[in-house]
Amino acid sequence: MGLGLLGRGVGDAEFLAQCGAQILVTDLKTNEKLAPSIEYLKKYTTITFHLGGHTTEDFTNCDMVIKAAGVPLDSPFVQAARDSSVPVYMSGALCAKFAGELGVTVIGVTGTRGKSTVAHLLRHVLKKAGKPVHLGGNIRGVSTLALLPELKKDDILILELDSWQLQGFGDLGISPHIAIFTNLMPDHMNYYPDMQAYLTDKSNIFRFQKSGDYFFVGVMISKVVEDLRPPVASKTVAPLPDDWQLKIPGAHNRENAAFAAATLKILGLTEQEIRSGTESFEGLEGRLQFVGEKDGVKIYNDNSATTPDATIVALRALGDLKRNIVLIMGGDEKWLDMSALLDEIPKWCSKIVLFKERGTERIRDEIFKMQQHDVEIFEEEGLPATVERAFSIAKPGEIILYSPAFSSFGKYFKNEFDRSDQFITLVRARL
Repeated sequence: MGLGLLGRGVGDAEFLAQCGAQILVTDLKTNEKLAPSIEYLKKYTTITFHLGGHTTEDFTNCDMVIKAAGVPLDSPFVQAARDSSVPVYMSGALCAKFAGELGVTVIGVTGTRGKSTVAHLLRHVLKKAGKPVHLGGNIRGVSTLALLPELKKDDILILELDSWQLQGFGDLGISPHIAIFTNLMPDHMNYYPDMQAYLTDKSNIFRFQKSGDYFFVGVMISKVVEDLRPPVASKTVAPLPDDWQLKIPGAHNRENAAFAAATLKILGLTEQEIRSGTESFEGLEGRLQFVGEKDGVKIYNDNSATTPDATIVALRALGDLKRNIVLIMGGDEKWLDMSALLDEIPKWCSKIVLFKERGTERIRDEIFKMQQHDVEIFEEEGLPATVERAFSIAKPGEIILYSPAFSSFGKYFKNEFDRSDQFITLVRARL
């Protein structure tokens, strides 16, 4: 249920076909929109497609349903499957279940912000130390289920888990052996009815842990988590030593690295292995990623900042009191409270380039009021014009920061990754 274009659904279908399964792929998107995914899978004669919508019979006349992330909480098709005693699974949770049975150490990382950095940092340090490590979950182009043939006893499997993927852990009643819950901020309010529902899915990261498991939690949510009475006592992590020099900027990244360091210590790495690996980590695309410099202007890609809180963190990490930021922001609507970001922008930004979209329109008038604080405001249609404007107005010593604060789904981008790819291409053409 849900093929998509990111490669994860395609990988799941391919893996199951290689296992000998008869597979029906159904998606709300049409054949035309899913053409690249369909083209890749057409070599498997055991895969059939029902696209452009769902039918109840497809969900009741099968042995199992594997649903993609983001399926509505109240999906009548998922409910029909369950009413017919058809199990509903998710790729990441199934992989974690079988990996655990193989004797693999499963590490799960969640949180509104920071989960990608923590997960990739863990993989980087473990790989550098020569440990058998695998990375799955919310990873572009990676079917977590298809990792199973690679896994062996005593391997380490790191899963970056968003709230949707953690629904699958709740369905199976499992949690990772080592759970990391970085923080909790408003997000996905276009999907969840309230923050409690969002937290309920997130809490599956620890809800089913057992004696001997480990659970690290961010300070800002330790009380919230404690009130949920986790079966394994949660632990906050000690700050990194001041003399550790990270390549990734910002206080938030030192906190992310502290989660990784605490986990790596449990896994038996020495302090020298942890420090050298952590200090050599160069970060991820789309997360305060330094793209280049032109005429004294540095350009950073923070495309993954799809919430106001994330953009605030970026401004604080790169901004100075001279208001050195040329901020490109805007995107599709997630119905998040923008008031804190609107308060923060005039402290760090000399100029703002608004990307016209549905979400941007909600705060447009408030942004233009910032002209009273000597912030220059521009508005453009489409990413090429937006990037062109930013380059034309940035002065030597300033930073062009692409930190949208909104999601990417709309008429301009296929998904968040496509948005990042387009931005990188546009910038590099000018360097």
